[in-house]
Amino acid sequence: MHERFEEVAVESSLDGSREPALLWMPTGDTPPQALVVGLHTWSADRFNQCKPMLPFCEARGWALLLPEFRGPNLASNPRALEAAGGPLARRDLVDATRHVLATRFAGGRPARFLVGGSGGGHMALQVAGREAFAWDAVSSWCPITDLAAWQQENAHYRPHIEAVCGGAPGAGAPVDARYREKSPLHAAPQLATVRLQLAHGRHDSSVPYSHSWRMAQAIEACGPAHFYFHLFEGGHEAHLDEAFAFFEKTLHGENGRARLSG
Repeated sequence: MHERFEEVAVESSLDGSREPALLWMPTGDTPPQALVVGLHTWSADRFNQCKPMLPFCEARGWALLLPEFRGPNLASNPRALEAAGGPLARRDLVDATRHVLATRFAGGRPARFLVGGSGGGHMALQVAGREAFAWDAVSSWCPITDLAAWQQENAHYRPHIEAVCGGAPGAGAPVDARYREKSPLHAAPQLATVRLQLAHGRHDSSVPYSHSWRMAQAIEACGPAHFYFHLFEGGHEAHLDEAFAFFEKTLHGENGRARLSG
């Protein structure tokens, strides 16, 4: 599937490194109405979402960008401290998006959609909540929203959480600062300004649904205009059909607000 994508390398506006991404552009003379930026999961790389996301974009004639943002959030990644939604990783995603908009959409402005599940859902919230970039809609599924809490909740991922934050919570001020800075729970005020879909499976055994529940409560406290939250009967999964339906509603100008539901 990845053979259908073009490899692009974009220079980081923060440290000048050349960072990889995959791009799929539909054929034809009509520019795509939308650019979807799809995010890989916690332990994966840019190839992770080729197969799941491309059919949804292909059916709609939308472009698809899959950035890597400093690689997997794993202890084996030599750049682990730069990954997991840190400043360099977030800027990689924004730089790649701006590059594609400037080089492939010079004649117009497509809708800009951001989507991810699990670690990708975490990254979607991190970018939308901490970077100055205008997304038309963001869809986050089963995200990690509090890394310090997850470090206690999931023993399997504990070594990797500590790798991306530089140690366990309480190991020192710089470590604790990374836990906070890499946790979207603390970015609620800006997330409240975003058209956001947040969803989580009630029976998620990998990332407890309390991560999204607490995130939703924090966003609601900020008085959001377009926030859609849903707890569904499921596990650790992303429903891309619902995410793309949400994007289509955005593209067609359908608004509204859904409050906390369960």
